[in-house]
Amino acid sequence: LTPEEGTPFMANDQKPNPWREIGQPFIDLVRAPRALMGVNVSYFLEGFCYFGVLGYLAMYFSRHVGLNDVQSGVMTGVLTWGITLSMFFFGGLADRWGVRIALVAALGLMLVGRVCLAGGPWFGLGPDGLWSPVHFTALAGILFVVLGYGMYQPAAYAAVRQFTTQKTAGMGYAMLYALMNLGGWLPSFFSPIRNRIGIPGAYWVYVGFTVLGLTLTTVLLTRRVVDGAIARAKAERERESGAAPAAAPAASAPAAAPIDKPRFSLGRWLRTHPLADPKFAFFIFCLIPVQTLFAHNWLTLPMYVERAYRDSWPWISRNFEPAVNFNPILIFILVPIVTALTQRAKVYNMMMLGTLVMASPTFLLALGPTPVTLIAYLIIMTVGEAMWQPRFLQYAAEIAPEGRTGAYMGVAQFPWFLTKMITSLYSGWFLLHYCPETGEQNTRLMWLIYGIIAISSSVLLWLARDWLGKDFKTKADRKSTRLNSSHIPLS
Repeated sequence: LTPEEGTPFMANDQKPNPWREIGQPFIDLVRAPRALMGVNVSYFLEGFCYFGVLGYLAMYFSRHVGLNDVQSGVMTGVLTWGITLSMFFFGGLADRWGVRIALVAALGLMLVGRVCLAGGPWFGLGPDGLWSPVHFTALAGILFVVLGYGMYQPAAYAAVRQFTTQKTAGMGYAMLYALMNLGGWLPSFFSPIRNRIGIPGAYWVYVGFTVLGLTLTTVLLTRRVVDGAIARAKAERERESGAAPAAAPAASAPAAAPIDKPRFSLGRWLRTHPLADPKFAFFIFCLIPVQTLFAHNWLTLPMYVERAYRDSWPWISRNFEPAVNFNPILIFILVPIVTALTQRAKVYNMMMLGTLVMASPTFLLALGPTPVTLIAYLIIMTVGEAMWQPRFLQYAAEIAPEGRTGAYMGVAQFPWFLTKMITSLYSGWFLLHYCPETGEQNTRLMWLIYGIIAISSSVLLWLARDWLGKDFKTKADRKSTRLNSSHIPLS
C-alpha cells in the first residue's frame, strides 16, 4: 500500500464510526511502540516538508530561476511524476537493504536535494533562466528528492508491514495516512515565514525540518529496535495464525517431483495483462480528466491565488498557503464520514456521482476570483474526492479476476503517473496566457476549460454505465466496506 492507495479493511459486521476513525490514529500514535513511533514521526515531518516545498515549487522556478510559466510547470511535473517513476525502480531497495537503512538513506538524499533548491538563490545564483547555473542546481535538487522518495515511501509502508501483526496492521497504515495528511496541512501556516524571508528562506526552514526528521529516524530506529520489532511482530503473527513448526518429512516419503514453470511468453503476457481487459482499461483511463484537478492543486492553484487576487483581495494573495493546503486536512476529516454515510451505496453510482461533484465546482471559479468561489471550490471538490477516490480502488480490486488483484491494483496507479505528467505540460501555458504575472488576465476562461476537461470523466462513466456497471457487485460491503482515501498529492 502507498498513500495513493489506501489503508485497512473493516469487517463487514463492524458498524462504522467516523468520529472514532478520525481520532483513533492519534490515540494509537501515543500508544505506538518505539519502532512505529520512529516511522510515524518521520512520515509526519516528511509530509510537512514535501507538501510545503511542492506548494511553492512552480513559483520558485518562475521567480528565482527565471523560467516562464510553461517551463516552471514542466519542472514541477518532473518532481511529481518523477517520484512515481522512481518508486517503480527503487521501491524494492527496502527489501534488500532493510527498512532502517532505506529510510535513513532516503532522508539523506532528500536533505541534499532540498539544500540544492534552497541554496541556489541564497548563494547568489541569479534568475538567469533555462540551463543557467541556478537551473542546474535546482535540477540536481529535484533529482536527489526524486531518488530519495523512490525509496522512502515504499520503505515506510514496508516498515509498518514488518512491525505490525494482522490485528495491528490496520492501525499502522491508518496512522501513516492520518499523519501524512496532517503534515500536508501544516504549510497552511507558513505565510508569515514566506512573506518575511521569501521562498528560498522558507526552503531553508524545510531543510531544518528534514534534518530533524533524519535525526529522529536515526535515533528512534536503531538496529536493535528494528530487529526486535520485526522479531516480536513475526512471533505474534505466528501465534495469531496458530502456526506450528513444520514436521520433518517421513524418511519413506517420496520426494515431490519438481514443477516446471512455464516459459515466458510475450503473447501470453500481453493477453493476460490487466490493460488487455477493455473494461478495466477504459475505467482507469477515463478518470484521468477529473484527476487533473489533483495536479492543479500544486501546478496552478498557488500562482492563480497569488496573481488573480492581488488587486481585489490582496490579503488572500499574500497568504495563499491556506487555499493550497486546505485539501489534506479536509479529506482526512471527510473520508470516514462520507464513507460511513454511503457504505451501502452502489460503487459504480458513487464513482459517477463523486466525479461529478468533484468536477462541478471548477465552474464556480469560472465566475471570477472571489473568496466565495474559492472556498466553495475547495470544499465541494474535496467532498467529491471523498465520495469517489476510496471507491476507485475498491472497484479496481473487485473487477480483477481471482488471483490477479495485486496486478490490477498496481496498474490502476499508472494513469495517475500520466495525469501528473500530462497536466504539467499544459498548466504553465494556461497560466502564461490566462493568468500571467503581469498584464491582462482571463482566469474565467481558464477554469471553464479546466471544468470541461474534468467533468468529461463523469460523462464517460455515465455513457459506459450499462457496459461497466451491469455485472459489478452492487453493494460496497460485499468484500470490504471501507478503503481509506488515497490522497494523491504526496507523490
